[in-house]
Amino acid sequence: MEKMLVGCFLLILGQILLLPAEAREWPPSRSISRGRHARTHPQTALLESSCENKRADVVFIIDSSRSVNTHDYAKVKEFIVDILQFLDVGPDVTRVGLLQYGSTVKNEFSLKTFKRKSEVEHAVKRMRHLSTGTMTGLAIQYALNIAFSEAEGARPLRENVPRVIMIVTDGRPQDSVAEVAAKARDTGILIFAIGVGQVDFNTLKAIGSEPHEDHVFLVANFSQMESLTSVFQNKLCIQDLCAAEDHGCEQLCVNLLGSFVCQCYSGYTLAEDGKRCVAVDYCASENHGCEHECVNTDSSYFCQCPKGFALNPDKKTCTKIDYCASPDHGCQHECVNTDDSYSCHCLKGFTLNPDQKTCRRINYCALNKPGCEHECINTEEGYYCRCRRGYTLDPNGKTCSRVDHCAEQDHGCAQLCLNTGDSFVCQCSEGFVINEDLKTCSRVDYCLLSDHGCEYSCVNTDRSFACQCPEEHVLRSDGKTCASECSEVGRAGFGTSDQLDSCALGNHGCEHSCVSSGGSFVCQCFEGYILREDRKTCRRKDICQAVDHGCEHICVNSDESYICKCLEGFRLAEDGKHCRRKDVCKSTHHGCEHICVNRGSSYICKCSKGFILAEDGRRCKRCTEGPVDLVFVIDGSKSLGEENFEIVKQFVTGIIDSLAISPKAARVGLLQYSTQVRTEFTLRNFSSAKDMKKAVAHMKYMGKGSMTGLALKHMFERSFTQVEGARPLSARVPRVAIVLTDGRAQDDVSEWASKAQANGVTMYAVGVGKAIEEELQEIASEPTEEHLFYAEDFSTMGEISDKLRKGICEALEDSGGRRDSPAGELPKRARQPTESEPVTINIRDILSCSNFAVQHRYLFEENNLARSTQKLFHSTKSSGSPLAEKHNQCKCENLIMFQNLANEEVRKLTQRLEEMTQRMEALENRLRYR
Repeated sequence: MEKMLVGCFLLILGQILLLPAEAREWPPSRSISRGRHARTHPQTALLESSCENKRADVVFIIDSSRSVNTHDYAKVKEFIVDILQFLDVGPDVTRVGLLQYGSTVKNEFSLKTFKRKSEVEHAVKRMRHLSTGTMTGLAIQYALNIAFSEAEGARPLRENVPRVIMIVTDGRPQDSVAEVAAKARDTGILIFAIGVGQVDFNTLKAIGSEPHEDHVFLVANFSQMESLTSVFQNKLCIQDLCAAEDHGCEQLCVNLLGSFVCQCYSGYTLAEDGKRCVAVDYCASENHGCEHECVNTDSSYFCQCPKGFALNPDKKTCTKIDYCASPDHGCQHECVNTDDSYSCHCLKGFTLNPDQKTCRRINYCALNKPGCEHECINTEEGYYCRCRRGYTLDPNGKTCSRVDHCAEQDHGCAQLCLNTGDSFVCQCSEGFVINEDLKTCSRVDYCLLSDHGCEYSCVNTDRSFACQCPEEHVLRSDGKTCASECSEVGRAGFGTSDQLDSCALGNHGCEHSCVSSGGSFVCQCFEGYILREDRKTCRRKDICQAVDHGCEHICVNSDESYICKCLEGFRLAEDGKHCRRKDVCKSTHHGCEHICVNRGSSYICKCSKGFILAEDGRRCKRCTEGPVDLVFVIDGSKSLGEENFEIVKQFVTGIIDSLAISPKAARVGLLQYSTQVRTEFTLRNFSSAKDMKKAVAHMKYMGKGSMTGLALKHMFERSFTQVEGARPLSARVPRVAIVLTDGRAQDDVSEWASKAQANGVTMYAVGVGKAIEEELQEIASEPTEEHLFYAEDFSTMGEISDKLRKGICEALEDSGGRRDSPAGELPKRARQPTESEPVTINIRDILSCSNFAVQHRYLFEENNLARSTQKLFHSTKSSGSPLAEKHNQCKCENLIMFQNLANEEVRKLTQRLEEMTQRMEALENRLRYR
């Protein structure tokens, strides 16, 4: 210890002798006031004036850990006040900032806080001891990112104002210091490292600038720090050689003791000549991880995406920009992404208007002029000729012939059959009328139909009627009234009188009127009425004509009321008045290629087994030609082996061969997984089976672990997104996943399999060899017997391929039927995953980000940290800690949650470090007194 004190004394003496002569001749009587406890340093007069007009940005970093006791802490503050005496403090000369650190960093005041020396002294004296751990590296990082930022008062590098750190520590740092100190020195900061007591000297050298003999100091205790005051005055106030000489530094010149060195701005490194600066190529020197393009910046690099891509939240990978996702694209039918924008497309049968957004139907009839005799009908892909009602299309597809329904069908008409537009009606010959069955005929009752006026009775003839009279009466010349034969004889000259009028004696019960007839009478009814069977009362002759019956087709009298009836081929509706066709499919030119099915007053087309309905709703195509989004999830683990992996590729190729690959029909994607998941190709990559099979053939075997759950997660969150080529849910295109595995998964499969199933993905599980049946059942959709396939070994996978193709075909048939139904609706779906993946944020990355640190500096303050931790504890006390699941601790939905999580982690880390420090101190004490 005595040798150390002598050495320090000689060192200080040597520094004093090196001072300029005028600096050594200081006035001995000058003193400096320090409030009530004024004291005078031996070299105060020299110190006071030697840094006059000296420009510098000086930041003190003070160790405030628990190992520094109250007395020693006071000595540190006295040392800082002594240093301040020879600094010319002011905004245009020397600016001073101060940090103290323990487990966290506390910014006492920044370079811009105070403008006068007295204010700085006052702030130093009222500092409070932190008494926590020793996070030296964290303190230097804070100084680099925040304290020396222009926002906190540091002057720009271009002004060549020296940047100085004076760091005082009494122990071993609990974090890494070498890397962050080197980064600080590389930016032009001059670091003085002062160690007190049992400090590792190598650690001090890792912190301080070179040469170490001028910037690294070690004293036995805090009382000896006072001896370094004049040393630092000499170093801080020495002649500015950078200003006095033609130093030749290309960017920065930094004064050293009696010399200077050239340094470079952040993002540059010093060339071999020690003068010039060369830009650092971070992209070449670091594992930047950029998916596409790496771009150098002043002090780092950033990743950049090509045109048409956007940078993901991980700031490294890129995602194709979905321009069509914006609701403002204005496309009437379909929006299709291009490299750097989008274009509008029209559905089949339509063409794009000049505005490049709206669509109009293509008039194939006008374009092709097909020569249809009656009508030309446009379809989505072309046209066809159609005949008017009552006509049928000739084999030439253009001309029309009248349909003879009477000849085609057993019409059942008793007399005549008459063709109508789309059917026939029965008619009767002259003198007959159709009966209620609309087929048989009855002779016309002219007496009933007409107001015959016969006095006695009316008799039907072939085409009319005649009046008749009772016995002993004859018909008068009017052909209607009757007279007795006697009266007629009298009138002829024989003088016989008329018969007595029988109705004169009474009405005889006639409801309407009584008519005398010879020596008797008959009852008659008013016009529009007929006599009932009792020959006395009357009823309306034709109720259908007398009332507003509302029958759509035919009204038929029924006793004293009526009923409505329909023509052949129609049935009476529920209202008893209107008529509906019995068979719409037979009554219209439906155009269904396979089957027409009546649906109320309309119809739908359906297909035979093994076929599904085409886009036009009429034609049929094989089920494997139907639209489907299919994703293979292929096990590439080491248990599979290279040989079996080739069999799996043949299996995939066989399924692809059975599908009609095109953007409008089947789209196929493929994932391979082991310990990681690799997208071999997405649903949008290939539009032909040839290219797809080529990609399968070139697929490389991964050959590692078996993370099936991770693969299902990737499939659910990415593979069925529109970004990767899946069609929107509104298109009702079936989504199918085929998962092939040969063994037990190393993670959970049930969560992501059930999410995929709940969101409408039909899951097929294909197990081979040692595959676990329970896992396959968790993966496969219900019913599992239709979606789970197992083979003892890879040699029998051909059988599975056939069954799987049949299963997919049946599923597509079912989905095609659902699309046919006008009342069909999609099943309710759970929330879709976001297109971007959750991002894990490293706390160390956050601390090295100056913008984040400046805006959220309270993360470094112990008091705020404690308050945030307390608030987090109270908010999660009832619901459980958000950190319960370690794997998800940084995947937060917002910045506030991340800050709370980060604070909680820092608090736990600090607590463990403090416990470790206490054990180390106890061990040191035992060693010290042994």
